[in-house]
This record gives sequence, structure tokens and C-alpha cells, in this order.
Amino acid sequence: MKIHGDMISPYVRMCFVAAHEAGIVDQIELIATEVAIAEENTQLALLSPIAQIPVLETAEGAVLHDSRVIVEYICHMAGRTQMTEGVGGRFRTLTLQAIAQGIADAAVAHRNESAQRPMELHWRRWLDRLRQRVERALDALEAQWHADLANVNIGSISVAVVLSYLDFRFSIWNWRTARPRLAAFHAEFSARPSMRATALPTA
Repeated sequence: MKIHGDMISPYVRMCFVAAHEAGIVDQIELIATEVAIAEENTQLALLSPIAQIPVLETAEGAVLHDSRVIVEYICHMAGRTQMTEGVGGRFRTLTLQAIAQGIADAAVAHRNESAQRPMELHWRRWLDRLRQRVERALDALEAQWHADLANVNIGSISVAVVLSYLDFRFSIWNWRTARPRLAAFHAEFSARPSMRATALPTA
């Protein structure tokens, strides 16, 4: 199998952390692929009409895109369907995954707006709304999802990865403030081999 992407992307890293946890990472090759908001990656567009990373090519030649679909496929191929269940059942775990995905979507959009566009064109109201969305979701994770984060599943993987992305791109936000349980979860999960093997650069 091949995954086209860049490990800095939280969506790509979610797939590889899941593959490590499922025990099949050695069956997946990372094809380094970059995307930019102002330029189409024509090679990627040949594989996926969405032209966003990650994109997975299966051993049989099928093409899957969207990190949630790819993570589900990885769990299925590894026979690790329990990773999609979690302590609260499948749909609660999928909801946890969706919260993490929403944080990633807002953070990546904020990054694109603030880092890719000229400063005089920044839409401050939009940036503020994206930040509020992230903060609100983090507060919900702290208050309502502690038990669900206690075991390894597609939800806890996604949360751990997106928290690391916030550290990498938005350390100034200090997301740990007033969220001790979420901070403790991230510290413990970050020590797992799957997270260390996919660690983001430190400089």
C-alpha cells in the first residue's frame, strides 16, 4: 500500500499512527507529497479528484481518500476493528474522531489564512472564529471525553495527533491551560511508539 502525503499534515499522521497501532505500518509506503492552497498538485489530482492529502493506493490498485476512510480501511485490513469501537461504542468513538477532525480542519484553515495569505488580506473575524472553534472543542474534550480517551482507538489517536499539531503550529495558544486531564492524556499517548515513530520536527 502507498499513502501520498506529508507527515506534518495531521490527517496523514493520523493514518500512520493508526497503522502503527494496528501493526501493519510495514505494509505502507509514504510517498512524499506536498499540496498548496494556491496551486493544484496535478499528479495528486490524477489519483483523487479532491487532490488533498492523504490518498491511499491499495495493493489491488484501488484509491481511497479522506483520512477517516483510510484509517477505517487500515483497521479493517489489520483485523483490528476494536480500534473503531472504543469504550462508548462505535458511534461515540466516531464522534470523538469527528471532534478531532474538526479541530484539525479549523487549525489548518487558520494556518492557511494566517501564514499563506499576505497580512493585509487576513480576515481577522474568520481567524477569530476558527480559534474559538478550536478552544470550544478542546474544552469539550476536557470536560466530557476523558473516559473515551483512556484506550487506544481511532478517536484517541486523532485527538493525540491534533494536539501535537497544535503544539507544532500554534504553541502560542497554550492549549494545556486549564485542561489538565487533556494535557495528561497527551503526555501519556505521546510516549507511545506509534507517536514517537511519526514525531513532528522540533525545529
